[in-house]
Amino acid sequence: MTNNKPLVLMTHELPEDWVGELLDDYQVITGFNEKRGLDSRLIKHLDKAEGILCLLDDPIPAEALERAPDLKVISSMAVGVDNIDVAACTRLSIPVGHTPGVLTEGTADLTVALLLAVCRRLPTASEDARQGRWKNWDPTGWLGMDLNNSTVGIVGLGKIGTAVGERLASFGARIIFNNRSPQPEKEKKLNATQVELDELLRTSDFICLHAPLTEETANLINEQAFQKMKSSAILINAARGAIVDTQALTRALKEGWIWAAGLDVTDPEPLPPNHPLYKLDNCLITPHIGSATFQIRQIMANIAIENLSAGIKGIRLPYCANPEIYT
Repeated sequence: MTNNKPLVLMTHELPEDWVGELLDDYQVITGFNEKRGLDSRLIKHLDKAEGILCLLDDPIPAEALERAPDLKVISSMAVGVDNIDVAACTRLSIPVGHTPGVLTEGTADLTVALLLAVCRRLPTASEDARQGRWKNWDPTGWLGMDLNNSTVGIVGLGKIGTAVGERLASFGARIIFNNRSPQPEKEKKLNATQVELDELLRTSDFICLHAPLTEETANLINEQAFQKMKSSAILINAARGAIVDTQALTRALKEGWIWAAGLDVTDPEPLPPNHPLYKLDNCLITPHIGSATFQIRQIMANIAIENLSAGIKGIRLPYCANPEIYT
């Protein structure tokens, strides 16, 4: 018997209790979880697919779109859509759904957690205690950096950057930021000063990256940028890995151009386990867990399915990354 339900290709299986009955109206084919992108199981069904539900690191190139004449929507369970050829989608009038806003607080919490763990050297101190290197109270042991009276530079003062600034201001930090545009009106509740990027790099004790990945921000933090920073500076990246030149970061940490780094994102991602950054005790790396709470991930899944359903039904997506297709 022919299945008349719209065909949806889902790159990664989601927990049953997240999905519930939300996908019951569709014929769903799920890809191999250990793969990323449209694997062999999914590619052979592209010609009949009406929707694609993907994750933030699933490449969806133009070539795939050209093989999917019936495709009505791509829905990503993520805020950023740099993994999708959005320009090709717009050209083909395919809306791209994403999940903005829901992970603001969680990513801000994770950013502050990374910053505190790095500036107070928590991983090193914990491991030294575990390995028996904690012999007694040492007045010079495991010294870290103060947040109080420090200067925090935020690159990208959007929703997440503002939430981070609010949290760190409560520690007594002065907040400066760099944006391509002035501080948004809705973010002016944060008492922050806009500065040029060079000044931010030179004067910040802590630098937090929250800009989107674009042609302008790719490798924004490169060797020249690291050389402008204080030798006591700490870099935190919870945005996109490719904003930072990984080779330059490795050198900066090894040679003491900066004091330490905390990364929730890397380039490449995932970072190979033999990468030299893992061997540095002044670099803390977590596996892109900014949104990793039970509540946030389930909300993201629900929004992604809501976008998917709207696109298949031919109505406007609640959260569309390329709204110009509607005009």
